[in-house]
Amino acid sequence: MPKCPSRRRAALLRAGLSILALSPAFSLAPSARAAEPAPAAIAPSTSGADYPVPTFPGWGVNPADIDHAVRPGDDFFAYVNGRWARKEVIPDQYVYSGNVLALRLQAERAVKGIVEELAAVPHPQGSVEQRMADSYKAFLDQRAIDAAGMAPAQPWLSRIRAAATRADLSALMGEPGMPSPVVFSVEIDPANPQANAAFARIGGLGLPDRDYYLSDTIRNVEIRTRYRAYLAFLLGKAGYDSAMADKVYEFEHQIALADWDRALARNPLLTHTVIPHADFLGWSSDFPLAPLVDGSGLGKTPSLIVREVPPSPELVARLGLSPADLAKLGGGMPALARLLGTQDIATIQAWMTVHFLIANAAVLPSDIDEANFAFYGKLLQGQQKQRERWQRAVASVQAQMGEAVGKIYVQRYFPMTSKAAMEKLVANLRLAMAANLKDLSWMTPATRAAAQAKLDQFGVKIGYPDTFKTYDGMTMHPDTPLANAVEAIRWHWQDELRELAEGVDRSKWLMTPQTVNAYYYPPANEIVFPAAYLQPPYFNPQADDAVNYGAVGATIGHEIGHGFDDAGSRYDGTGKLANWWTDEDRRTFEKLTANLAGQYDRQCPYDDGKTCHNGHLTLGENIGDLGGLSMAYEAYHLSLHGKPAKVIDGLTGDQRFFLSYAQAWRWKYRETFARQLLKTDPHSLAEARVNAVLRNFEPWYKAFGVKPGDKLYLPPEERVHIW
Repeated sequence: MPKCPSRRRAALLRAGLSILALSPAFSLAPSARAAEPAPAAIAPSTSGADYPVPTFPGWGVNPADIDHAVRPGDDFFAYVNGRWARKEVIPDQYVYSGNVLALRLQAERAVKGIVEELAAVPHPQGSVEQRMADSYKAFLDQRAIDAAGMAPAQPWLSRIRAAATRADLSALMGEPGMPSPVVFSVEIDPANPQANAAFARIGGLGLPDRDYYLSDTIRNVEIRTRYRAYLAFLLGKAGYDSAMADKVYEFEHQIALADWDRALARNPLLTHTVIPHADFLGWSSDFPLAPLVDGSGLGKTPSLIVREVPPSPELVARLGLSPADLAKLGGGMPALARLLGTQDIATIQAWMTVHFLIANAAVLPSDIDEANFAFYGKLLQGQQKQRERWQRAVASVQAQMGEAVGKIYVQRYFPMTSKAAMEKLVANLRLAMAANLKDLSWMTPATRAAAQAKLDQFGVKIGYPDTFKTYDGMTMHPDTPLANAVEAIRWHWQDELRELAEGVDRSKWLMTPQTVNAYYYPPANEIVFPAAYLQPPYFNPQADDAVNYGAVGATIGHEIGHGFDDAGSRYDGTGKLANWWTDEDRRTFEKLTANLAGQYDRQCPYDDGKTCHNGHLTLGENIGDLGGLSMAYEAYHLSLHGKPAKVIDGLTGDQRFFLSYAQAWRWKYRETFARQLLKTDPHSLAEARVNAVLRNFEPWYKAFGVKPGDKLYLPPEERVHIW
C-alpha cells in the first residue's frame, strides 16, 4: 500500500531522513533565590490552542530564569530551565510543552487564519483555494459526520468483506487508502542519487513498535490488553464478532516477529537490498504479491529496494553483526509474505477493516474518534484531552495540501531578511566545520579530504521551496471528509509515481514552510530549514550573536553533522551510498561512537535507573548534537574575528552561548509520552540533549568552572570528540 501523507515522515526516518526534533505528539497512529526577580514563564493554559510563544527580551536570555540553587556542573538543564519547568503546566491537549510547542501552535494559529479566510468565501471549482476550503469545512463538521454514521465507510468496508480470495485481498491492498502490511514509497535511490527508486518495507502494526508485542513488561502487557479491547470495539462497529480481536492481534504479533529492531535498522547498509521484480513476486508463497504490486502502479518497475531482507553471511561479517544483533532481526519481508500465505482470509479481512477505521477515525463518528484518542492519545502518550476540532481540521488540510497553505504562510509571516541572515549563518557554520576537519587529529588526511569534499557539496534550503505544489487533479468536497482523506492519499501516491517516472526533483521539500523543524536528507546531501522554525527563541535577529549561535547555530551544525554521523557518513557528497573512508578511520570512528552510545545508555530517567535511553537508537542524533555544538561554538568564535566577546549582565560570550543552547531545549514531557519516546524515538530526551552533550565539550567546563566532584564531570580521557 502507498503511504498516506501523514505517515510519510515516519517512513523517511527509517529511510535515513534525519530530523532535528521528532515529536509525534499530534499524531495518534506509528531542580531560587527568593530575592531574584521572577523568571520569564509561560502562563499555565488548559485550552492549549492559546499557548503563548515565550519572549526572551534584550540580548535573548533572561538571567532571571537561571536557577542559582543548582550547580551548572551538576545539572545544566535544570540550571537554565528548572525554574521554568517548576512553574510550567503542560496543556491538557498535549504531551509535551515548551519552545517547540509554542512555535508549532503559533504556526497553527497562523494557518487557521489562512484556512478560515478561504472557507469564508466561494472559490472557482477546481482551484486550490476551493480544495483547501472544502477539505477544512468537511473535516470540521462533526455533526454531519455523526449523522452519517458508518455509511460513508461502507463502500470500503464492503469491498474488504467481499474479497473472496487472497488475490482479491492483495489487489485491494494495492489501492491507495486501503491498509496493507507491505508499504511502498518512492525515494531517491542511494545507489544512484540521480534517479528515484521504489522501496518496500514492513508496516501493519497498530502499536508503536515491534517491542510492544515482543517484550513482556508490565506496561506492555497492560497496553496489549487495552489494544485488544480497542480492536474488539472497532470490529463490533464493523459488524464482526468481538472474538475476532484476538485473531487480529495475533496476526500483528506475527508481523512484529518478522519486523526489525529500530536501532539496527538505522544502518543503511543493512536496509538497502535491491530485489529484482520477479524475485520479489517469488516470495509470494500462497499469497500472490503481483496484484498488490500491480495495483500500486509498480508492476513495471525492474526492482524494489526492500528495507527488511535477512542479511547474507558476507554482510553479517562485513557489518560485524553479533548473534545478539541477528536475534533482533526478524525474518523480514520474505517472512511477511509467507505469513500472508498462511493466515486465514477472514483474519486478514478483519485486520484490514480495523486499520481502515484506525487510519480514518478522525472523520468517522465521534465514538470511534473518541475511542481512538482514548487509546493512542491518552493511554499510550498521556494526553489528557483531545485537541480542538479546528486544530485537527487545520492539520488535515496541511497533510493534504501543505505547500498550498505554505505559499500563503511565507508571504505573510517570513521576511526575506530572515532568509538572508540564515544564509550567512549557514555559510559561517560550513567554515566552522571545515576548520574542525582541518584540526581533526583522529582522522587520516585522505578521509579528511573526502569529508571536506562532501561538505563542499552540501545543498542548503531555507524558508520555502522555489515553486509550490498546486495539487491539480485532487478532488475535494465540503461534505465528504472520508472520501477527501482517501482522495488525498491517491493524489500523493500518484505524485510519487510521477516522480518515479520523471526522476529526482532537486527542488523538492520533504517538510512544509510552516513546519517547526529541520532536517538532513542523506541521498540528496542537503540540509533544510523551514520558515516556521526560524523564529525566536531559535533564530532572533535582535538577539546577541552568542545567543543565535547557541540556538539556531547549533541546529545548523546539527544538520550538517548528520552528514557525518554513523548513518549519514555512509553516503558520499553526491548522496550515493558509498565508502569514502579508510578502514582505519572507520574503526576509529566506530570506537568513538560506541563510547558515546555507552554514555547515553547510562542516561536513565525513570525507575531508579532501570529505564534508560537506547544509545544506539539515538546515536545519529547524539552525534548531530555533539558535532553541531562544536561547529556552532567554532563559528561563534570565528565571528568575533579575534576580538574578545563583550560581557553582558556579568556573563561572558561563552556563557551566553551555552545558556542559549540549553534554553533552546526547553521542553517538558508527560512521563507516559517520554517513556514511549525512549522506546521509539531516535532522539534523546531534552535533558540528555543538554547535559549529555555538554559534559563532552571542554569549553563548557571552562565557561562555568566545572570540576571533579560535579555530577556532570567527565575525566578528559572519557570525553568524546568526533567532529
